[in-house]
Amino acid sequence: MTLRAVLFDMDGTLVDTEAVWWTTVERIAATEGYPLTSADAAHVTGAAVADTARYLASVSTAGSAALAVRLDEDFRVAVGAGVSFRPGAVRLLDQLARAAIPLALVTASPRSVVTEVLRTVGADRFAVTVTADDTVRTKPHPDPYLAALDQLGYTADVCVAVEDSPTGLASAEAAGCPVLAVPSVLPIPRAPGRVVLPSLEQVDVDGLRALVGDSAARC
Repeated sequence: MTLRAVLFDMDGTLVDTEAVWWTTVERIAATEGYPLTSADAAHVTGAAVADTARYLASVSTAGSAALAVRLDEDFRVAVGAGVSFRPGAVRLLDQLARAAIPLALVTASPRSVVTEVLRTVGADRFAVTVTADDTVRTKPHPDPYLAALDQLGYTADVCVAVEDSPTGLASAEAAGCPVLAVPSVLPIPRAPGRVVLPSLEQVDVDGLRALVGDSAARC
């Protein structure tokens, strides 16, 4: 079976923004009298703005709608100041471009944030971009990946998703994609249909092609 497309998460996978997101959430939570700890990471890492806002509202007295506005704006401003690529990201993106393999960006960040990040990453690298604003439900639901697959015109079994968080992983796997996981903040265990590597520096096009072959062999 031939690899037809690669679907990339953004935050923590291609760009080093998970720390920026954590700092943004931490600062806003502190203003509401709630100091974040490592126990909160599972509710924040890879989560959409709306989901994080609802979580903060559940542990503070602030309303989720107001929190969402503050999170969205503060994160957009923070990434607008500049972001850096994750190790190996540029090399892999360039390899895939030379191999003429279409790419999709599938993220739980809002469109306003993605626009800022793509100034660094390059919007022209992606045939499809799906943000939190583009589906009724975002990660961990499969909807974002299903939307990207529909726009690409391919089925999940011939596409590989690349993710860094359990939330994103759940979304990609629920959509049926074989997954390459490169953990950034939270650990990700190995499982059937999933390859876990330390970083994108250990990934190349042939490795992604093998993931599709492995998926087909298991079917």
